[in-house]
Amino acid sequence: MDRVSAKNGFALLAAVLASVAAAVPAARAAERATLRNGFQIQCSHHAEVDGRVRLFDGAGDENYIELGPDEIVSFERVPDPAAVPQDSTLEPAPEHAQVAASGAGARLSSEDLREILSKAGQAHNLDVDLLASVVKAESGGNARAVSRAGARGLMQLMPATAAELGVKDSFAPEQNVSGGTAYLDALLTDYHDNLALALAAYNAGPAAVAKYRGIPPYGETRAYVARVIHEFNRRLRARRTPALATNKLPAERATQAIASAATVQPISSR
Repeated sequence: MDRVSAKNGFALLAAVLASVAAAVPAARAAERATLRNGFQIQCSHHAEVDGRVRLFDGAGDENYIELGPDEIVSFERVPDPAAVPQDSTLEPAPEHAQVAASGAGARLSSEDLREILSKAGQAHNLDVDLLASVVKAESGGNARAVSRAGARGLMQLMPATAAELGVKDSFAPEQNVSGGTAYLDALLTDYHDNLALALAAYNAGPAAVAKYRGIPPYGETRAYVARVIHEFNRRLRARRTPALATNKLPAERATQAIASAATVQPISSR
């Protein structure tokens, strides 16, 4: 069923929140923005530019996300995460997030992988370049990648998750991508097409996102979210089409980064 005609698309942010592990002067306090949707985003500082509010990830002004003023309820000063010691309450990345690829000759040709991703994307109205970005971050395109926690295949499905999704062989590229795409689609639906939260849940689990009411304070998870979105943006820019300006992607559901940060464009979330 084509879900695009029943949905609104969102313009994708051109710049995204980078990893909180990025170097920030330790003496600088950070800020926490509380959003109207109930979620929170931590940043180094914010500024209003052309009627929009930019949340920056470091002392510089290069990496930021952009929100509408009406989407932000409040700001509060919080300790700089870069200054928090190792044994603090800032939790380490979940074990299953650490991926170690294995298996020689396990890489598909770029054409074969693209065909598999395209088929799965069409089935769920997800952009093929978004799926490619997830696969790159998860397994580097290695169909036999296995994490230390046991996640398997191109989209790194845990055995229990794979079973729930009906995936019988996680090392079979089509099955793995079909299951991983279905899971990502479900997460995007749960988080109202908030790409960053869906990716955080894909990496760290929905329970962690619920616990922290936003992207969990795992350095690896935050880096993962930024890495996938950065790669997705890079691929979109490479298309060099008018669709880049509006993210009005034919036959695919557009997604938003971090929060519903852009103007709605009518079109037709282991």
